[in-house]
Amino acid sequence: MSYEHILYELDDNILTITLNRPDKLNAFTGTMLRELIDAMDRADADDEVKAIIFTGAGRGFCAGADLSRGEGTFNYDQREVKENAPRRDGGGVLTLRLFESLKPLICACNGPAVGIGATMQLAMDVRFASETARYGFVFAKRGIVPDAASSWFLPRIVGVSNALEWCYSGRIIDAEEALRGGLVRSLHSPDELLPAARELAREIASYAAPVSVALTRQLIWQMMCADHPMEAHKLETRGVAARGKTDDAQEGVRSFLEKRAPTFPNKVSADMPDFFPWWNPREFE
Repeated sequence: MSYEHILYELDDNILTITLNRPDKLNAFTGTMLRELIDAMDRADADDEVKAIIFTGAGRGFCAGADLSRGEGTFNYDQREVKENAPRRDGGGVLTLRLFESLKPLICACNGPAVGIGATMQLAMDVRFASETARYGFVFAKRGIVPDAASSWFLPRIVGVSNALEWCYSGRIIDAEEALRGGLVRSLHSPDELLPAARELAREIASYAAPVSVALTRQLIWQMMCADHPMEAHKLETRGVAARGKTDDAQEGVRSFLEKRAPTFPNKVSADMPDFFPWWNPREFE
């Protein structure tokens, strides 16, 4: 399947999703949103995908929302929506889908990332940045508020003070400040950015059990808002008990004892434990 505003390239168990409107600095559109959601659905259903890297085509990651609609860009009343469809922030629709991912998500931010270009990255697990990357949480400068559920994600990643300063001011922060603030893992030259992201993706794809990765991703994200560590203990106990009986667990121990790379047989598409998912879906009201 081909897309209009993204590229979907699977190579050796690593999927690279590239925002692909380089002439518009990959500005975010409704088409891009729909294609990203479809790409995530495809990736979660494909056992050949063991890690996902997001990046941008050309010199930028994403310049934010496409403002070609002009002054009415953020006015829901002026948008064409399906009858009775909820009028929702599209960035939030995307990050909530990323939040539900069963595959690890890695961002390789190759240039400017503004608005949704910055906030979509917050739902990804690890963020690498080019030395040329720039971030802007510019919502107050556009007369709106943060999008993409970033008022939940951002302070959990960088702390309340950094989150508020960056959102209040709306100023563009450079890659060094993003690193100091904890927004990104590491900085790389433009030529070394994707290889660095692929190195981590390859480590995950080669040595980690995919079902365990899927469960671990949801445990860590979901437990960020649990009211007591007992909730984590209860779920981890169920997880260890369920996984401990599997062929994956036997292979994990056997490969360690034999000092070789593991070959895990269980699949995310078929072998998630019975208690997954353990949460009730949240509806938009």
